[in-house]
Amino acid sequence: MKFANPTNDIAFKKIFGDSHKKEILISLLNAILGFKNNKTIKDVTIVNPYQVPKIEELKETILDIKATNQDNEHFIVEMQKKDLGNFAKRSLYYTSKAYVQQLEKGSDYSKLKKVYFIGILNFDMFSSENYISRHLILNKETLTADLDDFEFTFLELNKFNKKLNQLDSLLDKWVYFLKNTQDLTLIPTEFKNIKAFDEAFKIATQHTWNKKELDVYDYIALKEYDEINAIKTAEEKAIKKGIEQGRAKEKIKVAEGLLLAGVDMQIIINSTGLTEKEVEQLSINLKKTKLNPPPTLTR
Repeated sequence: MKFANPTNDIAFKKIFGDSHKKEILISLLNAILGFKNNKTIKDVTIVNPYQVPKIEELKETILDIKATNQDNEHFIVEMQKKDLGNFAKRSLYYTSKAYVQQLEKGSDYSKLKKVYFIGILNFDMFSSENYISRHLILNKETLTADLDDFEFTFLELNKFNKKLNQLDSLLDKWVYFLKNTQDLTLIPTEFKNIKAFDEAFKIATQHTWNKKELDVYDYIALKEYDEINAIKTAEEKAIKKGIEQGRAKEKIKVAEGLLLAGVDMQIIINSTGLTEKEVEQLSINLKKTKLNPPPTLTR
């Protein structure tokens, strides 16, 4: 059995953005936000439900699902594959935008409902070792959330390293699902008989996908692979350039020492690999320094 990678854009929205399978998104939201008892989300309205995107429209690897619950609270769930910089500001922007858009012109501010932003990240954003972090607007003196209409939660998948036998919460199971499903060949026993996961794994099973969905999935995966390779190549070039610059500086340092010791120029050329012109220029520079030494600081 071959499962899709849930962090692939189309797979993420196909699994969590299906308006006919809302129990999957509800389970994810309740797990991430720790909602229990009266706070538990019972239903959601998916503002932008899943549709197969066109390849030519895929300009970036950012995907979001907007939802509202029965209390008209708003939820933004965003999957971000790579660090494009300023993600914290992006999170603030989208949350505040969703907050403002609730009101029509001249409406009563009391009608504004809380907005939750959930960022699922394939990169490290914070220095903490915890894979989940929650952020509120707090009173500096009392540490109370007096301005409580914004709440931010981030899942950093790279920091999650639990094995199957270590999953002790619904949240652990969802993060494991997001990070490891593409490597599985069978549904683990830890996930069986949980309706939301039964449906999620069923949707993630690629043999149920149509050709258009598979083409878009493969396109996104290949694009991501190319981007990773491009970053890796650029890093390797930078490292190689740094090593070469270091070696060049070392050669110049050795040549200067040999020149000061009065060693024959041809021996210096053979020893360092520098050209005759480069050694001659070093000799001229050393003579200038000797004739015009740097000023001595006096008090």
